This record gives sequence, C-alpha cells and structure tokens, in this order.
Amino acid sequence: METQKATLDTYLDSHYIHRSNWLRAAVLGANDGILSTASLAIGVAAASDVREPIILATLAGLVAGALSMAAGEYVSVSSQTDIEKSDIEREKRELSEDPALELELLTEIYKRRGLSQETAHLVAKELTEHDALGAHIRDELGINEISQAKPLQAALASGAAFSAGGILPLLATLYLPVHNMEYYLYALAIFFLILLGTLSAKAGGSNIVKAILRVTFWGTAAMGLSALVGYLFGVQV
Repeated sequence: METQKATLDTYLDSHYIHRSNWLRAAVLGANDGILSTASLAIGVAAASDVREPIILATLAGLVAGALSMAAGEYVSVSSQTDIEKSDIEREKRELSEDPALELELLTEIYKRRGLSQETAHLVAKELTEHDALGAHIRDELGINEISQAKPLQAALASGAAFSAGGILPLLATLYLPVHNMEYYLYALAIFFLILLGTLSAKAGGSNIVKAILRVTFWGTAAMGLSALVGYLFGVQV
C-alpha cells in the first residue's frame, strides 16, 4: 500500500500543472524585467549619445519595476485570497444552516459530471461524512491546492524574476558601445527573451517554437515602439 501511494505521488508530481502558480509569476516577472528595462534603455539610447543617462534610466526602471511587480502581484493575488476566504466562510454557514440542501447540491454537481443519480448521491454522502467542507470547497467552489492563491509566493517570484530579467539589459548598457546601442540592446533582449521562452516552455511542458515566436513578436513590437519614441523626441542629452 505504501509503495502504491509513493508511486501515485510520483505520478502526480510529474504533471506540470503543479508548477502553474510560481511558473506564471516567474515567467511574467522575467519577461517584464527584460522587456521593460530593455525598452526603456532603447528609448533613451535612441535619444542620447551619452552613456550615463542610459544607465541611470535603466537602473531606475529596474528598481521601480521590480518593486512595482512584487507589490502589484501581492495585492492582486491577495484580493483573490480574500474572495476565496469569503466564499469558504459562506460555505461553512450554508453547511451549518442547511446540510440537506448542500448534500443535494453536491449530488447534482457529480451528476453533471456524468455519474448516475444513485452513484452521485452515494459519492456526495460519503465525501460529506468524510469532510463536508473540503468536498464543497473543492467541487463547488473549484478551489484546490494547485489553484489556491499564494500572495507572498507570487510576489517574491515576480519581484525576483523581474530583477533577474532586468539586470541583463542593465549590464548591457554598462559595457556595450554607446554608438548604435539601441540595436545591440534589441538583439540581446531578443536573445534573452528567446532563452526565457525556451526555458519556460520546457518547465511547463509546452511547445517551444510557439513560446519563442510569442516572445519575439511582442518583444520586437514593444522595443520598436520605444525606439521610435526616442527618435521622435530625440533631445540629445
């Protein structure tokens, strides 16, 4: 029995959906870190032939972006957590006030998933006896360990990933030639984005080519528009 349980746990851990929460936050953070700081650096580089303002703007964008990303992720995911907690409290009250109706509701949920009336009622009854609240949280509200919001984890993953992504364009502004820096920055940013797309696709078990095309297209669009703004308003500093 213990061997079967260990085998089942290993099988479940082999699926990629367990990584969805932290992987989404990390990929979003790293992608935004590369793209935001590179776009900012490209915009300033297109308007300037001096290194210092390019570095300063990129550094400021990196720090502000990482803090903003972490704070924004924490606030948004915390809002989701508040909703989840509110629904769970409501479910507790409903189970206390009218358990028979809740049993009926659970039976109907299982019927809609394909079970017969008898089997659905039996499953609902046994799960209710085992853990009524847990059954309703999972099957009525759709909240489980995988989908449950984790604000601190999401905030740390996003902030750290943004910093890791954003430091790459910053290093480029320190060492690349100032002349035509925007073109070097674009090439390096696209390379970093392709690398990120490949790694995230491998970690998530998705199509690598689609991930690369997606980041390349949107990265080119964002950096191209930033360079255009720099050229249009190209005040030499």
